[in-house]
Amino acid sequence: MKLNKLFTTLSLVVLVLGIGNAQAADLRIGVEGAYPPFSWKESDGTLKGFDIEIAEALCAQMKRKCTMVEQDWDGMIPALMAKKYDAIVASMSITEERKKRVNFTGKYYNTPAKFVAKDGSGLEVSKAGLKGKRIGLQRGTTHQCFMEKMYPDAELVLYASQEEVFQDLAIGRIDAQFSDSIAADDGFLKTDAGKGFSFVGGDMHDMECHGEGAGIAVRKGDDKLRMEFNEAIKAIRDNGVYQKINAKYFEFDIFGG
Repeated sequence: MKLNKLFTTLSLVVLVLGIGNAQAADLRIGVEGAYPPFSWKESDGTLKGFDIEIAEALCAQMKRKCTMVEQDWDGMIPALMAKKYDAIVASMSITEERKKRVNFTGKYYNTPAKFVAKDGSGLEVSKAGLKGKRIGLQRGTTHQCFMEKMYPDAELVLYASQEEVFQDLAIGRIDAQFSDSIAADDGFLKTDAGKGFSFVGGDMHDMECHGEGAGIAVRKGDDKLRMEFNEAIKAIRDNGVYQKINAKYFEFDIFGG
């Protein structure tokens, strides 16, 4: 009788440990789904884009079962801290300000920011040239930090998503927009709505605001998970998986120097 109880107890311990390990293997990844070509949502609700495929590749490399969780940009970090998901893969720049709240992996890409304006607008990217101009950008981004620091006399028009910025630029509600150059090129300039618009002013970067590239954010204290992601980033760069995904979306390696 005592032997049977011992076996029963051991079986329960094994079962509980097995369940715990299974749960530990699962990850929830916070994504935006409104930032093409890095992430967007198809009409059937399927998530697509560079960020989505990179997240999936990292999960496969880590042998983790991952679930993508959509989140509006404004709530990205608060939702991570509230444990709505375990990590953020959403083109989030690594900055000192954000490091106060979350921890980051190393970068998984790094591209410059640029202004876009209507052809023939005569827009001059300077403190005098942007004074009083309505510049559209996504709220809570590194680009807002940059504009407030470098061009304080511009009139900033803030939006919840980058798609809304492009929509208002196309119909003339703003004089220009400021965003990641790749997002602007693929998400606007290469579309029908972007005809008659172009980049102005060249590449823009400020280390304090823009940081060192886009990284994966995890909660403070989740160092094991952060290291696991770092190893996976290196692995998919080394084995060519990253390059295959990159080539589907871009004509050059966006990892950066």
